[in-house]
Amino acid sequence: MVANYGTPHKGMELKPGMIFCIEPMINQGRRAVTTRGWDVRTRDGKLSSRCEHMVLITKTGNKVLTSH
Repeated sequence: MVANYGTPHKGMELKPGMIFCIEPMINQGRRAVTTRGWDVRTRDGKLSSRCEHMVLITKTGNKVLTSH
């Protein structure tokens, strides 16, 4: 798991060849969620959107592998 927050230059080092699945979730209400298997819902029942992108770490930076 790679958190989407932190202190620069601390934590896991990203190395060429690593692939990550980035799945941001944008909620209309609060960030609290309930999960059941693959199902994720906001606890307050408000609208939510989730998308997924696969990112490859390269020698010169990164490359998004999923299409937009």
